[in-house]
Amino acid sequence: MFEAMLTREQRALRGEARDFVRWVPRELILDMDADRITYPRGFVREAGRRNLLGPRFPVEYGGRHLGWEDEIVVIEEVGVLGTALACAYVMPSIVGEALHVFGTPAQKERWLAPLLTGEKIAAEALTEPRGGSDFFGTTTEARREGDQYVLRGQKRFIVGAAEADVFLVYARTDPEAPPRHGISAFIVERGEGVETAYLYGLLGTRGGGTGRLVFRDAVVPAENLIGRENGAAEIFYQMMVPERLTSAAGAIGMGRAALEVAACYSDNRHAFGKEIRRFEGVNFKVADSITLLDAARGLVYGAARSVDAGGDPGRSRRLVSEAKKFATDAAWQVVNHAMQILGGIGYTDIYPIERLLRDTRLIMIWTGTNEVMDLIIQHEYYTEVLAERAATRDVESDAPEAEQVEEKVYE
Repeated sequence: MFEAMLTREQRALRGEARDFVRWVPRELILDMDADRITYPRGFVREAGRRNLLGPRFPVEYGGRHLGWEDEIVVIEEVGVLGTALACAYVMPSIVGEALHVFGTPAQKERWLAPLLTGEKIAAEALTEPRGGSDFFGTTTEARREGDQYVLRGQKRFIVGAAEADVFLVYARTDPEAPPRHGISAFIVERGEGVETAYLYGLLGTRGGGTGRLVFRDAVVPAENLIGRENGAAEIFYQMMVPERLTSAAGAIGMGRAALEVAACYSDNRHAFGKEIRRFEGVNFKVADSITLLDAARGLVYGAARSVDAGGDPGRSRRLVSEAKKFATDAAWQVVNHAMQILGGIGYTDIYPIERLLRDTRLIMIWTGTNEVMDLIIQHEYYTEVLAERAATRDVESDAPEAEQVEEKVYE
């Protein structure tokens, strides 16, 4: 659908991404899914070697100075590998966002540059045991002591907890302030006081070293503070763009992978004397899947263009939330259609559909559940439509008895 909309440079970038995806060893995917690998460090290093990590960041730090529209072209291709590898690929982009937008030149040189070469592995430590969607209920604390902070608390469901070299950590620095005004963000390097206390057994998205972190009086130099003290709310809102756009773009790749397997299977599989793709029970599911993925692409590319253009923040936030919600829901539906097309064999590990089904279940939960996306979408829409009503046609008056104001009872 979007072939005609891609520039020559974007097609070339997609070609690079496809070369990289073809390079990925089959054994890596299988070993990760079997939990024989805790983190695909070599995969990240290879992406860095190919200059494919965080292509939207400045050239001086290892990026290509491209836009979100370019980066999501790559993310979709990497998405066909599944959630764990896609997450490992986009993490430099996610953590890199905080460094790029809010970091000092010294912080960018120290951490952003090695993230984009794959030399260092980053993880984002956001979720806590007592809070999922309630980010501002953060209880992890960072107490200032001279030229350093002492960090105490726990974070869980942290992809990369097993092996990450650095963590972007949100912690409460002013316990007396209102929730949104007392949190700061830090880069915390692995070391004394930073403990991976537990690794989760996951339904899917395995091999990413997802675990629980415990900070036991971990000493963090004051120079590791990102942005201003007690100013992490601004960072958090900025971070929701890369978190959710990357999830949305990767979801398209996962859905596409499942659909391609199902399409090839239905072209080869025969029943009642013909290929099963000839039956409406099959080919209508393919048609639905194609439509869902193309619709998701429209939202994802539209959201990316809005962010790249520096559009109204509320509108961009709405579009990014719509993209994340729709693309992840669509991927889940497409993978389910694929399994139904394959039938019983799709439920086995003869085909990768069962792994993709396990993987895509998570993406409707992480980076903000799709129910949270609904909250954001409706809130931003109400703000937008009520503010713009005076500048648009008053459609409400286009009714024969519109002037009967006494009939319009609101209380």
